[in-house]
Amino acid sequence: MNLTVSTHKIPGYGPTLRTAKQLAQQAARLVDRAVPGRMPDVEIILTDPRGMAELGTAADAELAGVLDKRTRNRAERAARRLARDASGRAIPRANGSVLVLVNVDQHAAPGQFAVTLVHELVHAMQFSRRHVVDLIVRDTRAQFGVERQSRRQARAHARLIEQHEQEAYGREYLANQLIPGATASAAA
Repeated sequence: MNLTVSTHKIPGYGPTLRTAKQLAQQAARLVDRAVPGRMPDVEIILTDPRGMAELGTAADAELAGVLDKRTRNRAERAARRLARDASGRAIPRANGSVLVLVNVDQHAAPGQFAVTLVHELVHAMQFSRRHVVDLIVRDTRAQFGVERQSRRQARAHARLIEQHEQEAYGREYLANQLIPGATASAAA
């Protein structure tokens, strides 16, 4: 497992980056022990909502194999609306690694950051499970209009996402081992 932490288009966040690097290593070890699966290579990027939309759309387009610039721009505009409220997002990559985007605007305290980090690393572990990435690729290709998926496949994907979210929320308590009281500060 290789873990990298960097920033994207947010100058002046040096202390936040140092804190993120420390917490990321510890969180990866905790999640690796507590969640079934294998921790893939993870790239964590700290950014703002605009960067989340830009990088998230680029990663989704790469995963779906979309080269059409107009389709990518339309998807980025839609992602920009969602990114304002998102704390983080994990995206599998075609090479087997995972991109984790963290919205620094949503984290006022290190405890909140620790909870988001644990949540997204649980998703990274889930991507290592059998057939999960295949289902995500199929759904992403359907969202970009590359290929169609049946209603049954769309419902199966929605159920999978719901199960993964429940598991990730259920493991957020691990953040308390990184920063005592982290889940209490995230709920506030």
